[in-house]
Amino acid sequence: MGDLEIRGAAESDLPAIVAMLADDPLGSRRESPDDLSPYLTALERLTADRNQRIVVAVRETRVVGTLQLTIVPGLSRKGATRSIIEGVRVHADERGSGLGSQLIQWAVEESARQGCHLVQLTSDNSRTEAHRFYERLGFTASHVGFKLQL
Repeated sequence: MGDLEIRGAAESDLPAIVAMLADDPLGSRRESPDDLSPYLTALERLTADRNQRIVVAVRETRVVGTLQLTIVPGLSRKGATRSIIEGVRVHADERGSGLGSQLIQWAVEESARQGCHLVQLTSDNSRTEAHRFYERLGFTASHVGFKLQL
């Protein structure tokens, strides 16, 4: 990965992570970069859970990408473990550089290392460029996802 380091996220990374989460049409409506307290609480919960990984991609000491990887033990598929990739974000300055591919590659490799038999992710219907990106990486749009806001 050359000059890129992918490592676990730290509290000091939160401003950069939240800024990336907020830097798109969907995120700008649901994220609050001016109040990091709920993100700190979430990061503490996530880092305490051995099945969660919040990672950042760092280039020259600057956080330029992030994702969450969740390992899910299951009964279906003969007791297969799967992983879920969420919250993939690449800093605007790095888009098109291959960084997104490197992050996903890391997540797939980590999933295999954790014994997963399947990697899955969801992407909002409006993110058509992201859909093409995931398909180029070998993902198949095989299911329809549903959400219920609580």
